[in-house]
Amino acid sequence: MLSPSQLTTLRSLMDRIIPPDEDPGAWEAGVGDYLTRQFAGDLRDSLPTYRAGLDALEAEALLAAHQPFASLPASEQDALLRRIEAGEVAHPWPIDPAQFFQTVVQHVAEGYYSDPGNGGNRDEAAWRMIGFVPGRPEGKAP
Repeated sequence: MLSPSQLTTLRSLMDRIIPPDEDPGAWEAGVGDYLTRQFAGDLRDSLPTYRAGLDALEAEALLAAHQPFASLPASEQDALLRRIEAGEVAHPWPIDPAQFFQTVVQHVAEGYYSDPGNGGNRDEAAWRMIGFVPGRPEGKAP
């Protein structure tokens, strides 16, 4: 599994991808639980990539701002993530930074909008946000 510091970094990363506002952000909506389940199953082979990417993200934040990623203000986290998304990193990464970011974005979206039975989308928060009603034709509210 992930170390406590990696989980802290992942939580902050997820909440920059889907930040909390009037609706729950990624972490509050259970995306961390979704990924934990997936790391024990279908995403088992992705766990080393996540460990390497989260450690590299942390090192990048420390190099750029002399603070852990989770301690940075949201605007600085966003700026750093834009550079990583573009592959513009100052610290050597053991994996492709842009590919790592793209993978995390995909997994966060999967966890956020998936069936709550998969561990994410706690209390159907994402479905309510987009107006999806399970069991209705075309999934829309009347």
